[in-house]
Formats: sequence, C-alpha cells, structure tokens
Amino acid sequence: SVLSRYENQITILSDYLEEFPDTDEPVWILGRQHHLNTDKSKLLLDVSARLWFTYRRKFSPIGGTGPSSDAGWGCMLRCGQMMLAQALICRHLGRDWQWEKHKKQPEEYHRILRCFLDRKDCCYSIHQMAQMGVGEGKSIGEWFGPNTVAQVLKKLALFDEWNSLAVYVSMDNTVVIEDIKKMCWSPLPSSSTAHSSAHLHRSALGQNKNAAGFCTGWKPLLLIIPLRLGINHINPVYIDAFKECFKMPQSLGALGGKPNNAYYFIGFLGNELIYLDPHTTQSFVDSEENGTVDDQSFHCQQAPHRMKIMNLDPSVALGFFCKEECDFDNWCSLVQKEILKEQSLRMFELVQKHPPHWPPFIPPTKPEVTTTGAELIESTDKLFELEEEFEILSV
Repeated sequence: SVLSRYENQITILSDYLEEFPDTDEPVWILGRQHHLNTDKSKLLLDVSARLWFTYRRKFSPIGGTGPSSDAGWGCMLRCGQMMLAQALICRHLGRDWQWEKHKKQPEEYHRILRCFLDRKDCCYSIHQMAQMGVGEGKSIGEWFGPNTVAQVLKKLALFDEWNSLAVYVSMDNTVVIEDIKKMCWSPLPSSSTAHSSAHLHRSALGQNKNAAGFCTGWKPLLLIIPLRLGINHINPVYIDAFKECFKMPQSLGALGGKPNNAYYFIGFLGNELIYLDPHTTQSFVDSEENGTVDDQSFHCQQAPHRMKIMNLDPSVALGFFCKEECDFDNWCSLVQKEILKEQSLRMFELVQKHPPHWPPFIPPTKPEVTTTGAELIESTDKLFELEEEFEILSV
C-alpha cells in the first residue's frame, strides 16, 4: 500500500526552485569555481551536465514480482547512481565535458547512460542495486543509507568490465594509501623479463595490455568515504573540512541529506550546500533501437536546490575520482594540506600503511562465474558465498 501510494507521486520541480542570491562569494561545483556575478550561465550549464537520476515508475518489476517504481524508497540508490555516473563521465568524457539539449553526444555518453537504465540487464540499474542490497541486509523496497549504497556499488563494479573501476570504500574513517595502490595497480606477470619485453598496446577500453593479456595500467579509482560527522546533528567543527572536499579537482560530491530523504550534494555557496534532488517521479525511459537514449529527463535543466549545511544529517559519504595515479597522489597531498591541518577532531584519517591489527587487505575480484548482464543478479549469490568464506578465513 505504501508503494502504491507513491506510484503516482510527481514532484513539480519548479515549486521548489530558488534563484541564486546576488553575492560576490564563489560557488564551488565538483572542483570547479564559478562566480555568480560574471558567469552564472556557466554555473547552470555545469549543473545541468550532471546526470540526474530520479524516482521512476512503470519499469519491469524488480525480481519479477517486486515493485515497478522506486518512489518513496529509492532516493539514496538514485544518489549513488548520480555519484557513480559522475565518475564515469570523468573517466570517459572528462570533468569539463558539457551537455547541451538536442546536441549530438558521443557514443561513450549513451553507453554510460545505458548502464543506469531501469532494466535488470543494466549493470547499475535500480534492479541490480536493490537486489545487491539484499546481501547487505536490505529488503527490496527498503531505504538505504550512504554506506550501504557504497558497498553495493563496490560489488556491482566487479562485474563491469567496460568501465573497469577500482572501487574503494574506507573503513573506520580511515583511508589506507597502501591498499588503494595495491588495488589500482593490476597484477603483472611474475617474470620481470616477460614484462620488460612485452609489447604494450591499447585495448578498446583504453587500458594498457602486454602480450600475455595482463592489464598493466592504473585502474581508475572511485574512492568513497562513509562518515559520521556528529551524533544527531553535524558537528560545526567539521564544516570547513567538508566544504574543502568540494573544491578538490577529484571531487564527486557527497551522498547524504536528512533521515530517509537522500540528496546528491555537488557543491556549496557560503554555508549552503547545493544538491540534486531525486524526489521527482518520472516514467521509465528505455534506449532506442540504435542504442541512443532520449536523455531530456536525465538532466536537471533548472537552478539546483540549496540547504543550510547545519541542516545536514551527520551520516554522509564523500566521493572522489582519480583517473591516474598522479590524481590520487595529488588528492593525498590536498587532504594532508587542507583536511588534516592542525585539526583536533579530524573528519577522517589518511595513513600510508595498512593497520597491523586489521585483517589482511585482499583486492576484490570478480567471482569465477559465467554471466551475462541479464544473469548478473543470480550470479551474485556466488559472490556472497565467497565473502562468507573470506570472513571465516579472516577470523
């Protein structure tokens, strides 16, 4: 009954819009600075270029017999999709790529969009995320928190060979440099001679491969840091550091919001956060016969929402994308300089070595199962079995 009540919910976006105020303060959007008094149009173009995922209705029932709309429960999943989509845009098209209505877009753009369509055979669809959430203790139709969405994305990325992302989700507010580098550098042949004599060539995915077929390049990194920035309300001591994260060129924004009400935060103006809101119910959109997608409903073409930073729920997840190792090294330097500088209460820790009291770090790998996109959901049972075995061994 709850789902049916939300089935026809349609939020009219224009009812909630507020114009940006006249101010000389800069606006930061995912690592880019804008000035309202000189380039407001560029700011709005930058916002509209982000892929905007909202509630949808009339898609095929999840699991065959489940809900055909995510209205009322899927907002955090949609926010997770938006963060991941921004990483894929940066990976294939670059941070400065712009979207314009009715303009022909590259094939990579449509391929990225197809990853998120509401179909069970799309690797990051609402179907795949909801089903993978079952392994995280979430029933289909149950609300996710930021950490749960991060864990789901990490698992689904193992099946995504085209984008070939390394997804690292930090534990205990700690980012371990050694573990990330271990995960992002793909394994090499054991013989150094074989490596040195191998001829590198570019694959269709833009990865380096040697003659033996081993990937030898840095695997693009999606870094997600789940945090608790207070008990019932955000602790003011974290505000400056939180805002600094949106200034970093590697920024993918943050997942968060209010209890049971998720938003995708992409920047800030003064002490207000700027966000994309998934709480609009639109109809299911499928791809065309030629593989393109009618993308008008996947871009927010009006001024984004804002909220006071002190109204933020303390449970959040920061996102960063590092396409190359130098991007990650630069991010580490920025964190040391801007986030960890002389703070009595740090938002998170950045350490060089794997903590000795932690279980050994083993980079996640795709389970040895034969699967197509349509069979991915069924194959995840094997993934859960492997995880349980690993937990037993770790103990």
